[in-house]
Amino acid sequence: MNRLRDVIERAQNMENQMDSWTPAEKETCKSKYGCDILIANGSYVEVCTKDAPSDAYIVKYFLDEKICFDLTRGSKIKIFDMYWDKFRNNLKSISFGYGRFNPRLWGYKTPEKKKRK
Repeated sequence: MNRLRDVIERAQNMENQMDSWTPAEKETCKSKYGCDILIANGSYVEVCTKDAPSDAYIVKYFLDEKICFDLTRGSKIKIFDMYWDKFRNNLKSISFGYGRFNPRLWGYKTPEKKKRK
């Protein structure tokens, strides 16, 4: 019975969540600030994942009186500039993430091997 209640609460929370970043804003943040938002408006457990690059930061901010968390890659100064321009005084903290992957290898795809004759 507790599991069912948890699933219902999660579904209601997902419906009530408001996206803090539009797809257009996510694309412009890459070119304007050099930052990449990996997880937007996630829970603290989601952004504390170890399946992320080691240079990712956890950003904590308020949106509509709710605490929100993002997992973002980039330099700390650029991340601060990006979030300050968007949220101003609602930005609360920027801290290191828990990722374990080498940033150079993040998203790396191995090339296909050519067949030998």
